[in-house]
Amino acid sequence: MSLSPLIHDLSSVQSEFVGSGTRVWQFVIILPDAKVGRDCNICSHCLIENDVVVGDRVTVKSGVQLWDGLRVGDDVFIGPNVTFTNDRFPRSRKPPEIFLKTLIEKGASIGAGAVILPGITIETNAVVGAGAVVTRSVPANAIVVGNPAKIVGYVDATHTQARVAQIEASTPCVYKTGVSGVNRHHFSMASDIRGSLIAGEFGQFIPFSVKRYFLVFDVPSIETRGQHAHYECHQFLTCVKGSCVVVADDGKNREEFLLDKPNTGLHLPPMTWGIQYKYSDDCVLLVFASHHYESSDYIREYSTFLNLVNK
Repeated sequence: MSLSPLIHDLSSVQSEFVGSGTRVWQFVIILPDAKVGRDCNICSHCLIENDVVVGDRVTVKSGVQLWDGLRVGDDVFIGPNVTFTNDRFPRSRKPPEIFLKTLIEKGASIGAGAVILPGITIETNAVVGAGAVVTRSVPANAIVVGNPAKIVGYVDATHTQARVAQIEASTPCVYKTGVSGVNRHHFSMASDIRGSLIAGEFGQFIPFSVKRYFLVFDVPSIETRGQHAHYECHQFLTCVKGSCVVVADDGKNREEFLLDKPNTGLHLPPMTWGIQYKYSDDCVLLVFASHHYESSDYIREYSTFLNLVNK
């Protein structure tokens, strides 16, 4: 048996599209065309305009205004006094012809006092820190803080730096990780007064035939690269200079790996979601690939990736 929404007598709910089980507290205004899903909690002193869609089980804490053009997915948390915007160049009594759309995807959380600029997407399960000013779209599972907001981590990503440091060896070794099919490789390094030498053999320590390579460098520290998976292509990543952090995700497990030595590398097999971030200023990332470039081999949406691996 479905429950009717609980609407406080001191609120003004003009919309007929408020889902069962939703609670609307004091001094909330919901305009006629707004759509609010089931089992939501809309706290006091909130405003929801007409062209707004709110999913199921959403929490909107006090002092939040949801302006025209906002789309909020299921299970989203919006902290107190979060500020959304829908016009990049506002002028008094001169509204734009079309308000910019802002999308908050399923499971995302936005901390107290954050500011969200218009026309961006905060993707699935991302976390925005309190007081952050979000000027660009936030990838799935990313944690962003600061002004302007930048990525400082990923949700539920296990860190392996300490464990790897303890098992470094002087001979070539391969270490399994907690992410399906992802292995960390350690190559031997010969060093003497003349310098150092590292060698790896394709098809042996690098576990596939290489058809392509590319270098990534001069990446600003705030930037994030990768954010995709492959249907068929294997990749092997190593930092020949500097350092970066690689996130590997099989759809169930997620780990972070620090690549900061030229004799360590990471094998990302097909159907692994890969991200690289926290580039040092001098980072040069070398990537070997098992296939020539083919755009159709890329999976660029994390939700699509999850649907594929869950099948």
